[in-house]
Amino acid sequence: MGCSNCGTAKGGKPSGCKSNGGCSTGGCNRLNVHDWLANLPFSDPESGCRIIEVSFNRGSRKDFYRNTTMQLFEKGDLVSVEGVSGFDVGEVSLTGEMVRLQMKKKDVEENNPEIKKILRRANDKDLDIMKQNKAREKDALTRARAIARQLKLDMKMSEVEIQADGRKATFFYIADDRVDFRELIKLYAGEFRLKVEMRQIGARQEAAKVGGIGSCGRELCCSTWLSDFKSVNTTAARYQNLSINQSKLSGQCGRLKCCLNYELDTYLDALQNFPDNAETLQVAKGTAILIKKDIFKNLMWYVLPDSNKQYPLTIERVRKIRQLNLQNNVPDSLEPVEVSTGKPKEDEGGFVDLVGQISLKTLEKADRKKRHGHQKPGHQRQGSGQGQQGGGKQGGNGGQQGSQGRGEGRDNREGRDNKDGKNPPPPGGGRNRRR
Repeated sequence: MGCSNCGTAKGGKPSGCKSNGGCSTGGCNRLNVHDWLANLPFSDPESGCRIIEVSFNRGSRKDFYRNTTMQLFEKGDLVSVEGVSGFDVGEVSLTGEMVRLQMKKKDVEENNPEIKKILRRANDKDLDIMKQNKAREKDALTRARAIARQLKLDMKMSEVEIQADGRKATFFYIADDRVDFRELIKLYAGEFRLKVEMRQIGARQEAAKVGGIGSCGRELCCSTWLSDFKSVNTTAARYQNLSINQSKLSGQCGRLKCCLNYELDTYLDALQNFPDNAETLQVAKGTAILIKKDIFKNLMWYVLPDSNKQYPLTIERVRKIRQLNLQNNVPDSLEPVEVSTGKPKEDEGGFVDLVGQISLKTLEKADRKKRHGHQKPGHQRQGSGQGQQGGGKQGGNGGQQGSQGRGEGRDNREGRDNKDGKNPPPPGGGRNRRR
């Protein structure tokens, strides 16, 4: 769950979120796990799990630590733990019985003596030292990339994580082949004055650390909840009748999207109802060739030779034709079913989509009338004013002068005079009189 203080502040960012980002990931950390065993009572509290899961670098790395202190820690507490020749500061991400399930999932023994310990609750001094060392990570990453480029190593530095006390730095890199970085480690140790650890990661792990928005509009699965990466191949796309377009099937890591495996089992179960060896069918018009399968409608589409028309057949009809072909019988036709492509009619009382029914010509015409409507009353008032001062016949001339260049002013003036029964228009019309 997201934090309760995520009120919108300036710039549209949540004011209470620690990372000033969105809470769609389930909180301020990545790879969060909901403790659904937190409110369940246990008969023996002494047998509770003494191991605590701690996350580092906003959840991009997690590890297990033994709680040897007498303090009780809750999710979100900052703690100081054992590090390499020093200490590190992390955030408690999980406690209680759920930690045992996570350890079982990752094959970690609870009685393993190599599990490090929690030292204390992080104090202000620990936090100040951590902030100073974390501020060096960006400059260290830039300098590390420059040194690797000078040595002409075929590798890409992805991220640098410095321990809270500043005694160790872990460099995450990507490389297609094996890289000899012995000289690189010496230069890094002399440049940054700390212990260096090189760790190779894959393209998907890099995408998980960097994060981003996928083509679905949501945050990347690898940076929010996906912890294990299964192999994905184009066979999964073929089973789901997806076009083999590498640019659309690839994620931000350059590999096939992990979500191609999400619905694969459902498609495989549905494909079991379709007949096998039905790629071709023999009919009187020739050999019908299978072009696609509509899994949701249980239809199989065929095309006949010398024709571009596609014929949808039901599964039962395909099986029947297949049995006839095995008996050396050729049916007269495929007997396709009718597939309606039109949209269903909407009810009058339901929701009606009016988007796209407004014409721009109508808006332009209304705007033009509005502009002309503001100009006409001015001409009419000017003509009528002169007509009142000059009398009947002069009023007609004044109305014509007020609307010079437009014959409509005279017609409006004469029509108003005729309606009142006063000042009839002069014989011969205004134009002849002007001449």
